[in-house]
Amino acid sequence: MKNIKSYISCILLVFCSITLFAQQNDAAKVERQDSDDAYFYIRGDVKEEDTRDAIKNVNIEVNGGAYTSSNVTGEFRVRAKIGDELIISHKDFETIYHTIKSDDRISVNVLPKTKFSSGSMFKKAKDNSFNNLIDSALVYKKKSAEKSIQFVTESIKNSNSVKQNSEAFEVLADVYMHWKQYDLAVSNYRISLNSYQSNEVKLKLAKAYMMNNNYQESVSIFKTLNQKELSNYQLVELNEGLGDVYYKMKDYSLSIASYNEGLSIAQKHLITPKVTDLNSKIAQTFDANGSTIKAKKYYSNSLDLATQENKTRAVKEKVKVADFNNSNSNFEDEIRLREEAIIDIKDIETDSIIDIESDYTLQKQNYKIGNALYMQKNYAEAIPYFEKSIEEAGEREDLVVEKDANRKLSEVFEEVGDFKNAKITYNEYIKSVEALFVKKEQQITQAARFNKSIADKQNRITSLESDRQLSESRYNLNQEQNKSQKIIIYSLIGGLLLLLIVAYLMYKYIKQQRLANNLLALKSLRSQMNPHFIFNALNSVNSFIATNDERTANKYLSDFSKLMRAVLENSEQDFIPLEKEIELLELYTNLEHFRFQDKFDYTITVDKAINVQDYQIPPMLLQPYIENAVWHGLRYKEEKGTLDISITKKSQDEIVITIADNGIGREKSKALKTANQQKQNSKGMGNIKKRVAILNEMYKDKVDVSIEDFQLEGDTGTKVVVTLKRD
Repeated sequence: MKNIKSYISCILLVFCSITLFAQQNDAAKVERQDSDDAYFYIRGDVKEEDTRDAIKNVNIEVNGGAYTSSNVTGEFRVRAKIGDELIISHKDFETIYHTIKSDDRISVNVLPKTKFSSGSMFKKAKDNSFNNLIDSALVYKKKSAEKSIQFVTESIKNSNSVKQNSEAFEVLADVYMHWKQYDLAVSNYRISLNSYQSNEVKLKLAKAYMMNNNYQESVSIFKTLNQKELSNYQLVELNEGLGDVYYKMKDYSLSIASYNEGLSIAQKHLITPKVTDLNSKIAQTFDANGSTIKAKKYYSNSLDLATQENKTRAVKEKVKVADFNNSNSNFEDEIRLREEAIIDIKDIETDSIIDIESDYTLQKQNYKIGNALYMQKNYAEAIPYFEKSIEEAGEREDLVVEKDANRKLSEVFEEVGDFKNAKITYNEYIKSVEALFVKKEQQITQAARFNKSIADKQNRITSLESDRQLSESRYNLNQEQNKSQKIIIYSLIGGLLLLLIVAYLMYKYIKQQRLANNLLALKSLRSQMNPHFIFNALNSVNSFIATNDERTANKYLSDFSKLMRAVLENSEQDFIPLEKEIELLELYTNLEHFRFQDKFDYTITVDKAINVQDYQIPPMLLQPYIENAVWHGLRYKEEKGTLDISITKKSQDEIVITIADNGIGREKSKALKTANQQKQNSKGMGNIKKRVAILNEMYKDKVDVSIEDFQLEGDTGTKVVVTLKRD
């Protein structure tokens, strides 16, 4: 029964082929009769992109067909058909190639060649730095090889060091790697390394050798790298690269050993993406070596890791594992993974478009699901997948998948006995083959043109490098000739600089010595002031104890201890915030008022416009003036006096601190001291003057102090005015 069925199928296939051949002959006749109907006149215009000015006398040529040129308004009309290639050329811009897809009008916007030619493309860019040119080359790396190479060419002209020259040739090699010009990439990585040694470039060179099928050279580069100089990531790249080379050489044992070494480093240092990649590559190598069980284990690991990264990485791994399942006839798991991949691909395509050359397009996955169902002889379910694949391939102009899906669908229809649809889909397959043939011819032509253009540009760059090396040699020769003259000039300049340095160091030493002396003097004066203040305070405590006022003495001692703590905290500082000085004054003045309540009242007023945290003041600067006002002025006043302390704003960067009392005044105090205090010798005011003088010398007149009588008649009192500048 099975043989009869096969025999009938063969007869039907022969019949379909004969019928199809006859139809093709008829179609050929009709095509020859109606060939003129396929042509039409396509209209268009050529304008400059920036200015929108029309460009006349542009050459418009149909590949192997008609020719015309644009008129003064930039317009043209030429006879062509769908699928023809227009060649649009002019001396002022780069040649443009356009494949005709419909009879719609064509608008060609061009950038003038004066912006992109070697002579003037970089008229503006020449004003830019080397780094800007390199950045521009990297921007265009994946968009336009020609523009990217032109930017690199100009960067070589603008490089001013071997490091920059090396970087320019590295970027040029990177561009060639992206466009699969591996032989040129090898050459330029080597030029880069001749200028400057870099482990990163060596790794790239080894990979370029591998992609160019120079396996021994690649292994040699990898093995000569000093691993102690490499980062952890570079060590992983090295072992992965060795594994890739051995895999291409079909030395699977060495390949797996290298991958495992890289995997160990990646796992140790948590380089997650490489852990995923290496698990996948180990699985691929085991599969190629026939170790299916081990391959399945590693593919399971890589699939789990990939799903934890991102959808793009997950899709790639799902497709790879699905291919593995297909090669091992595990069609159920293959179909499941591809259906999951389709869902992820749809999500990815909401943000970006996947290139039709990729293995991860919707049309390819639907085709492979249909093929897996076909292998299971599940024809009914396979048909919708093939039809979906054909539809998506048509929308994305993927002729390869469209061709394969039509052929496979024709076979499915034939298997189920639907010869009508088998014939229709086979005709579609023939059309796809013809369209693909035309497209491949165009691609071959474009590739040849691209390779020629790249070769010309590389020759110009090689010439530039040769010129640079020649110029460098001449420069080195001139340098040798002028060396003795430069030595004399540099010696004289060096001697002069040495004298200047010695003079500067002497000046700096003297200045430091002076500063050290001032600091020592300040410290000495502060050490004299603190005992003076403590002595006077303890006299006050002694007075309370003498009068058997123990409770008052205790309270006074408590407040005094707070004051002493604040004084000691600030005693080592040249300046303290004004806020702290005010707190110290309030403590001290309160203590003095506590003892002499019947002699005076006091007020402390701070202007609200002053931010007391913005100003710095020498510690214990104001306290001696208040002490003098109380002890030598207000204490001897017959009636109750007043002590006013005010802080006001003089200007944007200056404040005035005024300490005014209506005591007996300086003259009476001096006379009274002569009569009753012959044995006492006050040093507080003298110390203050010395401190202010030293601080002003060190800090450029930061503090100014003036003392005058507060009033003209009666008890003249004393008025102290301290002017403080903000830093």
